Amino acid sequence: MSENNKKPMDELELPRDCTFSPEDWRVLSQYWYPVAIADEVQDKPVAVKLLDVKLVCYRSNGKVVIARDLCFHRGAPLSMGWVENGEIVCPYHGFRYNCEGKCTAVPAHPSAKISPKLKLIVYPAVERYGLVWTCLSSAPEQIPSFPGWDDPDYLNILPPSFDIAGSAGRQMEGFLDVSHFAYVHTETFGDRNNTEVPQYKVKREGDELVAEYWSTVSNYGKGQDNPAPEGFQWLREFRVFPPFAASLTVYFPDEGRLKILNCASPVSARYTRLFCPISRNFDKDAPVEDTIKFNLQVFQEDREMVEAQTPEDLPLDLQAEAHIPADRTSIAYRQLLSEIGLGRPYTS
Repeated sequence: MSENNKKPMDELELPRDCTFSPEDWRVLSQYWYPVAIADEVQDKPVAVKLLDVKLVCYRSNGKVVIARDLCFHRGAPLSMGWVENGEIVCPYHGFRYNCEGKCTAVPAHPSAKISPKLKLIVYPAVERYGLVWTCLSSAPEQIPSFPGWDDPDYLNILPPSFDIAGSAGRQMEGFLDVSHFAYVHTETFGDRNNTEVPQYKVKREGDELVAEYWSTVSNYGKGQDNPAPEGFQWLREFRVFPPFAASLTVYFPDEGRLKILNCASPVSARYTRLFCPISRNFDKDAPVEDTIKFNLQVFQEDREMVEAQTPEDLPLDLQAEAHIPADRTSIAYRQLLSEIGLGRPYTS
């Protein structure tokens, strides 16, 4: 949020028709989330939503600007307008706003002094990993680490964003789950004859969770050449960044590394936009389109399950659902969400 429009967390105004509890919304508003793919934000304004707040994204002289999608004159959405000379123009009465949100022109009264109160609510915008990130409060920048993206030895791939009619918490837990491979992902990489989940450990590193999981479940897709030797032990290292982001590093044969950053951006309490940058240091000449197609198929398999789960929200009360040893990561994740102040028994 711009310096002049910052408010303490307890004074932040809840969005109209908020689908979160007030307490959960104020906690979640302190965190940073991706809201758009950077290359898709150009001069034409783009409408997005985060935590039930309608936002507009656009570029002003090359710089990404994020603001409330609202002209305070008569409530028109600025995303229906256009950008001219670095300023966004309201489509209803032509009011113009600069990149700091200040109104610079009221066409109906071109000679009149413009009130300094006529100003957009502008939020911080950071481009990283091919994504545009923002935060609805004045919290310091806290974007997850994803070192493969900036490593010249890695190929970077950015699939399209993927919408899920389910909660960010449920999607995140599904990403961390290792016992569903053989049942949900049978068309992509899972194996119904390899269902056992070996013991593994989860540890805390500051505010993050780290889980290292070894198994013989291959990460090569069905129909792909699999050069892994018989009995190869695959290491999957998960790192959780609360509330709704996690990275996965898969250790392939011959020092190959596949890195995935799962970012579940909460559009609303039960609607999620998934962003998923991918980096790898092998098969760098393979068609990028094949990787995108494979991952979209995996996302689709997960989406069908997340959208069907009941309750729709993620239960933070550990007595609300049954658990098995394979659920260590998800149990620790639920505990972590409780620690940051999200409510019980359910949250998004």
